[in-house]
Amino acid sequence: MLTDQQILRIPGPTPIPPSVERAMTQPMIGHRGESTYSLIRDIRPKLKKVFGTKEEVMIITGSGTSALESAVVNTVAPGDEVLVLVTGAFGERFAKICEAYNITTHVFDVEWGQAVDPEAVKNFLHEHPEIRVIFSTFCETSTGVLNPIKELAETVKQVSDALIVVDGVSCVAGTETEMDKWGVDVVVTGSQKAFMLPAGLAFIAASKRAWKKIEANPQPRFYLDLKKHRDNIEKDTTPFTPAISILYGLQQVLNLLEEEGLEQVYRRHRLMRDMTRAAFKALNVRLLTSDEDASPTVTAVYPEDFDAEQFRKVLKEEFAIEFAGGQQHLAKTIFRIGHMGYCSPAEVLQALAASEVVLKKLGQGITLGAGIAAAQQVFLEGKDK
Repeated sequence: MLTDQQILRIPGPTPIPPSVERAMTQPMIGHRGESTYSLIRDIRPKLKKVFGTKEEVMIITGSGTSALESAVVNTVAPGDEVLVLVTGAFGERFAKICEAYNITTHVFDVEWGQAVDPEAVKNFLHEHPEIRVIFSTFCETSTGVLNPIKELAETVKQVSDALIVVDGVSCVAGTETEMDKWGVDVVVTGSQKAFMLPAGLAFIAASKRAWKKIEANPQPRFYLDLKKHRDNIEKDTTPFTPAISILYGLQQVLNLLEEEGLEQVYRRHRLMRDMTRAAFKALNVRLLTSDEDASPTVTAVYPEDFDAEQFRKVLKEEFAIEFAGGQQHLAKTIFRIGHMGYCSPAEVLQALAASEVVLKKLGQGITLGAGIAAAQQVFLEGKDK
């Protein structure tokens, strides 16, 4: 095996396109000069399209969690009660951030592997009309669930005027996101997943309704103050030193998304999801989520007859392909396959073929090629949809 080879099929960080790597090697420029202003000026409208918004998308130098925390401290005023919809580890992270700020936090727990039910949330809000902000994940990275954010926003608005804040870290740029049309108030994402960049940038957009709350909110904040970020992005700059090299990469990523076309980008992700799921079904290997709840960017596999950790270990040793493990109580019982960003159906077939070999080595009575045949059939049927 080539000892320096590493094939990442994890839900982040994801592989980086060569043209993006080249863009990030450009010479350093002053962050308070015209070159940087021009760079941000080019990025702004293209970033809005990915979010499905006419509002500004703020760029924070930090991890996705920095934007999650920013969403909390900017939208929640002292004395507010909030609701966190928890469908996995990253829903729990939203709750932990709220609790760190001593916010009265209602937690709506959903069984891991299932999506949130908007009607159940509606019933909860009937009983708790005091809730002022609702936090949810879009794709729950820890389980491979895609929550029905469009339907959730529609249903919530029937009974509540609470702001709707969405963590889209592991799916924005990989699945349809229509912030304005859906009536979502805040959307957050990060650079190292479907945006095909290194970790280091976070993106956050707020609706006009959210801005009214943010501007009136006396909650102290400094680096994560969205008012600072908005006032600066409107002038093609940032309030604090930006990660210039990653901004160069972001510009190229947005060019690539534009060249492929966002609808085709989303179609490709759905196709890779369906190929992956069809393969494991054909091999009689259990999946954690239902077809209805499955994310286009990450698939969680929940084996019954073999050890998930041993499978990952052999896959990496034999083929240099890395799948992710589970988290918390699913840490050693599932593995997760990332198929987002700089990933093609050909690379999905590669990972699936290697997976079949590993299953054989682990003594599973599968028919070699059964999963690949199922994935190939999905590709043939779905390529032009």
